[in-house]
Amino acid sequence: MRSTGRTGLTVTAVVGAALLLGGVSTPATSTPAPRHADRVLVFSKTAAFRHDSIPDGVAALKEIGASAGFRVDATEDAAAFNAKNLRRYAAVVFLSTTGDVLTDRQQASFESYIHHGGGYVGIHAAADTEYDWAFYGGLVGAYFQGHPAIQPARTVVEDRAHPATSALGADWNRTDEWYNYRSNPRSSVRVLASLDESSYTGGTMNGDHPIAWCHTYAGGRSFYTGVGHLSSAYAEPALRQHLLGGLRWATGKAQADCRPENGYQPLFDGTSKEGWKQAGPGTFTVSDDGTLTSSGGMGLLWYAARSFGAYSLKLDWRARGDDNSGVFVGFPSSDDPWSAVDKGYEIQIDATDAPDRTTGAVYGFRSADLKKRDRALNPPGEWNTYEIRVEGERLRVWLNGVPINDFTNTDPARSLREGHLGIQNHGADDQVSFRDIRIKELPANTPASPATTGD
Repeated sequence: MRSTGRTGLTVTAVVGAALLLGGVSTPATSTPAPRHADRVLVFSKTAAFRHDSIPDGVAALKEIGASAGFRVDATEDAAAFNAKNLRRYAAVVFLSTTGDVLTDRQQASFESYIHHGGGYVGIHAAADTEYDWAFYGGLVGAYFQGHPAIQPARTVVEDRAHPATSALGADWNRTDEWYNYRSNPRSSVRVLASLDESSYTGGTMNGDHPIAWCHTYAGGRSFYTGVGHLSSAYAEPALRQHLLGGLRWATGKAQADCRPENGYQPLFDGTSKEGWKQAGPGTFTVSDDGTLTSSGGMGLLWYAARSFGAYSLKLDWRARGDDNSGVFVGFPSSDDPWSAVDKGYEIQIDATDAPDRTTGAVYGFRSADLKKRDRALNPPGEWNTYEIRVEGERLRVWLNGVPINDFTNTDPARSLREGHLGIQNHGADDQVSFRDIRIKELPANTPASPATTGD
C-alpha cells in the first residue's frame, strides 16, 4: 500500500532423528568461512558402483556454472578436502559418489567447512556414500536403500518457490533410476519434490517418497536431488535448471525457506479460486502454471469461505521492480476492500517505500528488520515465500525462512484473534504473482512462542 488520500489510494491487501545427531559434532579443525561465492568444487570419487554418467554430469555442471557466473572445479582426489582448499569454495557438489570416499581427517575438514557456512549439493548416488559417517548422513538427509529398473515416473513438485523447482510445472514427468531411501527425511528437511509411487513400479516408501529436498544443517546449506542416473539426463534443460537452482541456493546466491513443512492445507491450489471473492475493481487471473497474477483496478481478493484465529499462513510471491502488493490478515467479512485497510493488518510487498511501508513491514505500524530482510529477499522477478504466523494478538513474519518482523496489536479497534485473509490487487501498473497459498491452524489460546521450523 502506498500512502495517498483515500480517493486515490490503491487498496493494499493481502500469504530421521538419528541422522541429525551428526549435526551436533564439534569441528575437528578450524576452517574459515568460505571466501569465494562464485566458485564450486565438484567431487565424484567412487569406492563402490561407478555411474557412467559422471563425465556428462561434470561437463554439464561446468557449462551451467559458466553460464551463471560460477567457476566449477572438478576432482576425484580426496586430498582436496583440507581446510586451505575447501575455504576457496562456496559449495561442494558430491556427484554420484559411492562408498567410503574420505579419510577421518578429510571428513573432519569437511565438517568444519559446513560448520563455517559451506554449502553442499548431493546428486543421485551422493546418498549411496559414507554410511558410517553420521554427520554426512544428516547432511545428505537420507541414505540410499535400493532401486527398481529405470523407468518413467511422475514427480510432484511440492515447493514451487525454491530456485531448484520454481521453473518446473506442478508435475515433472521424466525417466530415471528412482531411488528408495532407508528413511523418510520429511520431518527434518523441506521436501521440494516427491515421486508419485502409483506412476511407476518398485517404490517402497508407502506413498510418501521425497526425491529432492533442502535444509540448513550444522551451520551450512544442503540441497539433494535423486535425479541424474542417465548420461542423457544432463542434457535436459529442466534438469539443468533444477541443478542450477540447487547450486544458487547452496552457495547463498538465492534465498528460500528450507525449514521442514508439515500439516498445511491449501487455500489456493493453483487451479481454482473457489472460496475466494473479489472486493473492489481489478482481478486476479489464474495461469496454466497455477499462478495468481493481479491485473487492473484497485481491490482485494479475500478468502470468504471462513475466517481464522491462530494459524501459520504461507504463500509464495513474485514482484517486478517497483510493483506493490501485500497480504491482509485479521479483517471482518465485507465486500468493501477498505474494511481490510481500516480493521485488519497488511504485510507489505513493495521494494521502495518508507521502512514501515516496504516489504516485510506491518504497513504503517512496524518496519521489518531491514538488514535481515535485505539478506533474505530475492531480486525482483524471483520467487519469495512469506510465513505469517498469528497467535493471539501477536503477528510474526518470516521471509524465505528468516524471521524479519514481530508485531503485537494493541489497538482496541482491531483484533488478530479472528478474521479473514486476502491478497492485494494494488493497481493497473502493479503486477504481483502468488502461488501455493496454504495454512496450518494452530492451537487456540496458546501463548505465542518462538518458532524455528515453520511446520
